Order: sequence, then C-alpha cells, then structure tokens
Amino acid sequence: MNSITGIIITLNEERNIAECIKNMQQICNEIIVVDSGSTDHTLLIAEELGAVTIVQPYLGDGFQKNVGIPHAANDWILSLDADERMTDEMVQAIKALDLERSQVEGYGFPRRNYIGSRWIRHCGWYPDVCIRLFDRRKTKFKEVKQHSYVTAATSERVRGDILHYSFNNLGELFSKPGRNFSTRSARIMYTSGKRTRPWSPPLHGINAFLRRYILRMGFLDGIDGLTVALSSGVNSYLKYAKLLEYQRDPKVLEAEDFKKIW
Repeated sequence: MNSITGIIITLNEERNIAECIKNMQQICNEIIVVDSGSTDHTLLIAEELGAVTIVQPYLGDGFQKNVGIPHAANDWILSLDADERMTDEMVQAIKALDLERSQVEGYGFPRRNYIGSRWIRHCGWYPDVCIRLFDRRKTKFKEVKQHSYVTAATSERVRGDILHYSFNNLGELFSKPGRNFSTRSARIMYTSGKRTRPWSPPLHGINAFLRRYILRMGFLDGIDGLTVALSSGVNSYLKYAKLLEYQRDPKVLEAEDFKKIW
C-alpha cells in the first residue's frame, strides 16, 4: 500500500472536517490538519479522529497549504480542502498507483464543483483539473496568497473526480463568509502598485460574465450557469471598482488596513 500523508487547511470547519478526514483515511496513513484559528470544534474533532493538528494564523492560500508539508512522515502528499471529497473511483485509482516507482512530480484529478447538490458542468467549472497528489521532494504549492496550485514539471491525470461542495446555495456565490475575494484582490493589486482607469470596472465585469456564460457555455447550465456567470462578473467589477476607489478617495484609503488582507 502507498504511504501518503493527507493535509487539510481549516477555519471553523466542524461541519465538514470529520467526513473529509474519514474520506482521506481510505488512502492516507497520516492526516495533518493546519488550522488558522478555529473557534468551533474543528480541532477537537480532528484530534479525536487521529489527525495531527497544527495551528498557524492564515498566511494566504499557497503559503498555508505548504505549512504541513515539513511535518509529514511520508513523501507523497494528498491535499484536499475540508469541503472536498474523493469519489470511490478516485480512491481506487490512487490505490492502483505505484508511487515508489513514480517518475512524475504529481497527479491531477478533475474536480466537480457543486452548488448545493447540483454539479455545475460548464462555466469553466469542470473538469477544472487540479494536481492534489504530489511528491514533496520535488514540488509543492506555489507560494501566492490567492488561488494557488501545485507547480509540477511532470504530471499525469488520473481517473476519478474530486467532489467540491463549495457553495450551499446560490446566495453564497455573492456572500459566502470568508470569500470576499474582490476586496482581497483589490488590496493586493493596490499594495503591489497596480492602478486602473474609470472604464476598467465595467469592462472587466462584462468580460468576466461573457467568458463564463458564452465562451465556457454557462448557458447550458440554465439558471445556475447564469448565476455563476453573473457572480463572476460582479466580483470582477467590484475588484476593479474597489481598486479605483483606493486611488480616488483619500478617506477610504486612510480607513483601509492593508496589513489585514486576510
């Protein structure tokens, strides 16, 4: 059997963590939970299920996902979020791999993104292939604060999907706690020196909507596809509108705490 360490980053995931750990224990002989300050029972549940827990204030996506790697007993790492699960097909495919003789740095899996119990098949949400099983001696997550991914020079795509239960309902596309990506992105752009023009917010918003709805065939997903495209457009619009606001309103800029992007 392959020796694999599963790593999960968490913040107040008591509703998800037990199922996620049990799902990963089908192939992982070690589980590490890197928690960024949960105030619920996340850590207690994880420890009761035998996971190693590490408390680390949130550093940003890629940095946080790499925190557990030096603590792993195994060289092969499986990284899942608390709201992700492996399908039975994915479990069997990983069990069939010979990781000791593997010549690649990582293995990628298609990811099914859900709203409630509805799989969104278009809008660029599927297959959404992610490298989540990787050799820590050769690679890790890219150290960026948002939308990180494993950087692998060589990889293979494996059968079986990751199930990603990201949103409980359509409303969370616009208001899910902890997912204020437009503000985060605007702060990051401003502190890195990026500036924008008055016409940028609507142009970026329209482009993001059309890309999701037309080019990536979101219209085939009905009202869900339309809502996903709209949320993408709104978020893109707000990102640049907030950046523009920092540029043109000293009062807003003075009140903003850029040390607390996360």
